[in-house]
Amino acid sequence: MMYRTDSSGSKRVTLIPGDGIGPEVTQATRRIIDASGVKIAWEVREAGAAVFRRGQPSGVPQETIESIQETLVALKGPLETPVGFGEKSANVTLRKLFETYGNLRPVRELPGVPTPYAGRGIDLIVVRENVEDLYAGIEHMQTPGVAQCLKVMSRKGCEKIVRLAFEVARSEGRRSVHCATKANIMKLTEGLMKRTFEEVSKEYPDIEANHIIIDNCAHQLARAPEQFEVIVTSNMNGDILSDLTSGLTGGLGFAPGANIGNEVSIFEAVHGSAPKHAGKDNANPTAVLLSGVMMLRHLGEAAAADKIEHALLATLEDGTYTRDVSQIGCVGTSAFADAIIARFGRKPKKSTVRDRRALVLPALRADRDFVRAKTRRTLGADVFVEASVSADEVGKALDSAVEGSPLRLKMISNRGTKVYASAGALPDCVDCWRCRFVARDATAHVDDKLVQDLLSRVASRFPWMHVEKLMEFDGVAGFTKAQGED
Repeated sequence: MMYRTDSSGSKRVTLIPGDGIGPEVTQATRRIIDASGVKIAWEVREAGAAVFRRGQPSGVPQETIESIQETLVALKGPLETPVGFGEKSANVTLRKLFETYGNLRPVRELPGVPTPYAGRGIDLIVVRENVEDLYAGIEHMQTPGVAQCLKVMSRKGCEKIVRLAFEVARSEGRRSVHCATKANIMKLTEGLMKRTFEEVSKEYPDIEANHIIIDNCAHQLARAPEQFEVIVTSNMNGDILSDLTSGLTGGLGFAPGANIGNEVSIFEAVHGSAPKHAGKDNANPTAVLLSGVMMLRHLGEAAAADKIEHALLATLEDGTYTRDVSQIGCVGTSAFADAIIARFGRKPKKSTVRDRRALVLPALRADRDFVRAKTRRTLGADVFVEASVSADEVGKALDSAVEGSPLRLKMISNRGTKVYASAGALPDCVDCWRCRFVARDATAHVDDKLVQDLLSRVASRFPWMHVEKLMEFDGVAGFTKAQGED
């Protein structure tokens, strides 16, 4: 684990108070951590709404970036993602800047927090890939009415998150890991995570490995969440599932999170900034506090982490809670922090704190070409064109355009369904067509000159906006077929 100390030996942490209720819940957390006896050198820095309003599109100023580069550890309150100005989410910016590739979202049943699942013993952790997938944010308008988002997943990214999930299981004494994907539909992207999971799992024979389709995983979480211990999944799936799991145990006010990287780690609550409650001293600091507990373990301060977690559980067992549990008999943010500090040295009567050992982060090769093919061949190209005419008209025009070329038009699809030559489908077509061209000689290699010639021919009939080569690696097609394509 990476962290730095100052000249007095205190561990340096960048503290980002955040927006809305953020300053209140982070201040309560800071006060509790300081009272535990741990020596933290806090470096308070800014990110979020105020930075956006000053015209900085990322929401993260350079001084905050430099502080995290120095401390390697940050504790962050919720940040507002503005609507109508700014560019990226400041949260996403921080994750990507520092390659915090793994998002850990533990949830467990807490005493005194009423839920429909009380008594079921829920205690699981979602391990979410944090920088790839659809959240890479690569989007384009293909036509004025058709948008595209690229789902980017790499073998290296999948391996890092899968290995992290197994290491989390080992560090927390858990016995099983489920990998949740949509590999039955997205066979290359989600399928890459499934295949990686199945290969890496062989190196962890002490842990039971199970693959589960993501929608069935959501279904099973609603039916029998206690069957899960660790769930590893891709970025968007993990975003959704982790909010679902927090709802099983009391809501986002109790849901901590850690963004783990090989160098920098950022700890944060996953709830929003709740601006309507800002300044009212009624927000629940538990999510940020438990994120701080995760941070203390990362810093090697396991005793202090256990001390705080025990005191929190004892506080909840004693019936002290904030307004998100019940508006009757609740206490404010500051009073809740006082109650926890007052219970330092006490252990809960019914709840337990899981025994843990240090988390081992995966160490992978630094190669950019993480997977190397022995052979590769280009079979053709998919060219996306804009046209407001019918599928037959597009197809006949392109058949004519490539006449005499070594390439032929194999098929045209619209929103993933083959529409030319017609196979009887009745799709409601839009003006963005994927046109698949392949070599007339099935054994030929299609070089760049042929692709450039193809684009010139296509452009003589329709405007094109996107091209993808049809690659074959080690004899295996690196592309999928359209619905209805032979």
